[in-house]
Amino acid sequence: MSLESELEMRSGKQCELCAATSDLKIYEVKPVSTGGVDGSLLACDTCVGQIDNPETTDANHWRCLNDSMWSEYRAVKVLAWRMLSRLKKEGWPQDLLDMLYLEDDDLRFAKETGEHLDESEKVIHRDANGTILQAGDSVVLIKDLKVKGSSLVAKQGTAVRRISLDRENGKYIEGKVGPTQIVIITDYVKKL
Repeated sequence: MSLESELEMRSGKQCELCAATSDLKIYEVKPVSTGGVDGSLLACDTCVGQIDNPETTDANHWRCLNDSMWSEYRAVKVLAWRMLSRLKKEGWPQDLLDMLYLEDDDLRFAKETGEHLDESEKVIHRDANGTILQAGDSVVLIKDLKVKGSSLVAKQGTAVRRISLDRENGKYIEGKVGPTQIVIITDYVKKL
């Protein structure tokens, strides 16, 4: 059975967040999902668009979380927690957050994107030009870099795809150069 078929069966062919029945697609929970049925959910274009683009978020659309936050599925609960955290300044989402319970592992996973932090608390990663970097972006090295602990030299112009961010330090990102996963200082990269 395909992933889409399993998610359709689990959700009753509706968005697992707002219960819409059209424009449904598989949404893999970021930043590091296990994929498959446990790390994905079936969501409509409206929900996915607002999850991925916080500036387009319509708070009234997310009143649907009053129902979906009680889902038994981890991916749905984590996304509900993240969206409620993003909207908590509206008032009503804070009441739902106070009622929502997540296991410790699920809560840690939910917090990985930093949705729960105020803007002043968020660690912002910027490349050498000051452009904001996000998890999953691609960057290019602007200087030859010697990799500590190995004989590898990452050459200027090397593309590093699908970077991940250090949530505690805005100067560090991680990515693969060849087969090697390395930590890179943001001063030496430029976003593609």
